[in-house]
Amino acid sequence: MTAVAFAPAAAETAPTAAAAPAGTSRPDAPLAVVGRDVRVPLVTGGEVEYAALDYAASAPCLQRVWDDVSAYLPYYGSVHRGAGYLSQLSTDLYESSRKTVASYLGARADDVVLFTRGTTDSLNLLAAALPAGTRVFVFETEHHAALLPWRRTAEVTHLPAPGSHAEAVATLDAALAAAPADGPRLVCVTGASNVTGELFPVRELAATAHRHGARIVLDAAQLAPHHPVSLTGLDVDWVAFSGHKLYAPFGAGVLAGRGDWLADAEPYLAGGGASKSVTADAVEWNTGSARHEAGSPNVIGAYAIASACRALTEAGLDALAAREDALLARLRAGLADIPEVRTLDLFGPGAARVSVVSFVVEGWNSSRFAAALSAEYGIGVRDGLFCAHPLVRRLLGGRDDAPTECGAPDAPAGEQNLNAIRVSFGAGTPEEHLDRFVGAVRELVRRGAKWTYRTDGGRCVPESDPRGPASVAGLI
Repeated sequence: MTAVAFAPAAAETAPTAAAAPAGTSRPDAPLAVVGRDVRVPLVTGGEVEYAALDYAASAPCLQRVWDDVSAYLPYYGSVHRGAGYLSQLSTDLYESSRKTVASYLGARADDVVLFTRGTTDSLNLLAAALPAGTRVFVFETEHHAALLPWRRTAEVTHLPAPGSHAEAVATLDAALAAAPADGPRLVCVTGASNVTGELFPVRELAATAHRHGARIVLDAAQLAPHHPVSLTGLDVDWVAFSGHKLYAPFGAGVLAGRGDWLADAEPYLAGGGASKSVTADAVEWNTGSARHEAGSPNVIGAYAIASACRALTEAGLDALAAREDALLARLRAGLADIPEVRTLDLFGPGAARVSVVSFVVEGWNSSRFAAALSAEYGIGVRDGLFCAHPLVRRLLGGRDDAPTECGAPDAPAGEQNLNAIRVSFGAGTPEEHLDRFVGAVRELVRRGAKWTYRTDGGRCVPESDPRGPASVAGLI
């Protein structure tokens, strides 16, 4: 059947969504995102527009994505197994979304696109599909989603953190050359570090892997929201990413690439959709994408990802990247002007990167600093080890058993920077939010926090917070 073109109704617009800011036709203007005009209370009194600077964890929803999803919702129906018109329409929408994502990723004709719950789910799915005897090679700089899944199903070689692109390629080359040549081999690498934002030499690593007869999977969770990602152009065998980092926070992700290992593996989940024929004693599993998409598919999540892919393509990925590069340079220059701030790098300050910066502040516990940014300035960043414990601890020179209590600013020197602060942004970030952030960092360093903080349930929170619980916002 022919897919319906959904026209969003004005009444279906999210209540907190901002209208496109004045000047969005300018190439350097931020894309409209849901929640851009949300205001939050400050612990010191009053309220301020929220500065969302934690895009590396979850990016806000593009207004375009929200509008597309809202327009589709009245037509929502079961996927693949319904005879009704809405079910058939939803099935068409789901499968056309698969084609849109395949095009966005520069997929080869025989590649498969699987919809998952996110990058973690995608890489666990691939780990479950590895042929017996597979050896996996992974840098210790990886996010846990790329570092941990292979331990269950393969022999893993952990490669040390490289100090340069050339060292990364040489390290992988030496490891593959020294490993037994029998059996399948897989390399897993990130496209951009979720800690430092630095780009890895994916194309060169792929060439090295293939020269040794190994395959390679790209964790593009941090790369895809900022740069084009092409299976063909990078010559990788698989790519994984998450919708919630690509401005489509509706619970879906993608694993795309070669289909042979996936076709030969037992279904990732056993159940409806994955099964073609079932008797009391036997089951015949489906082939293709259905084999690993058991259960009712997340058609809204898949459609949201496809919508985001279209929106970013139409906005111009190169133009978006250029704008972010300019803002990143401005942010880094502002932080460099504060002597107490030390940013974290693998490859050095001149390395190419996406809009992610992690840092520590001399004399401050990082959790307390992040809590003060939130409570006193309405700025949302992230603190901790960012699900990349080996890398962050290496960059900080910290202990494996280091506590993370938020503590006091005058704690002993050895206990001040046991974790880090991360600021990250993207296509929806206005300049003012970054300028306000740098100003807040400078003011906290010079004048100190205006409030006291304590650790509660692992979180650093204001003492006697006058703003009350989250229920006051009417959300709980």
